[in-house]
Amino acid sequence: MRIVGGLYRSRRFSPPKFFKARPTTDFAKEGLFNLIENRIELEDKKALDLFSGTGSISYEFMSRGCNYVMAVDNSAKYLSFVEKTAKLLNPDEKILRTYKANVFTLLKKLNLDYDIIFADPPYETDKLETIPDLIFNNDTLKKDAIVIIEHSSINNFSQHPHFQEKRVYGKVNFSFFQ
Repeated sequence: MRIVGGLYRSRRFSPPKFFKARPTTDFAKEGLFNLIENRIELEDKKALDLFSGTGSISYEFMSRGCNYVMAVDNSAKYLSFVEKTAKLLNPDEKILRTYKANVFTLLKKLNLDYDIIFADPPYETDKLETIPDLIFNNDTLKKDAIVIIEHSSINNFSQHPHFQEKRVYGKVNFSFFQ
């Protein structure tokens, strides 16, 4: 796997074999971050990466100038890998923080003072459709926050009141909300 843009562009990292996470493809990440950077200047912004898995999206946020990135996952092993990789990329600064939690529970109580929120839940989770409401029903959500959910083609968020658009990159679907 590699970082596709920004300061750490082309840096490669390999998750351990025990990882069962489905990382976002480089093709999809490149398209996603082109869209994000056309909407928001990431420099000095705060990003939240839910279901962070390998940390691939967190590293892209770091690489593109976010001054604070929170990676959330329910696996301590995954988060340990994310922390180690972040230190290799940027050993002097503590841009990235990790938090072990069940995202569905956390979203009900977490302060969502972030400029951009990215969620890449397991495609097979039966709660995937609840994520937009959990985010937008949180009173602490930053007013102009951009919310992006990665999902399979089975999911359709187009009727959600905060839905803006859907982009497809191969088998990867991104729904944007604001």
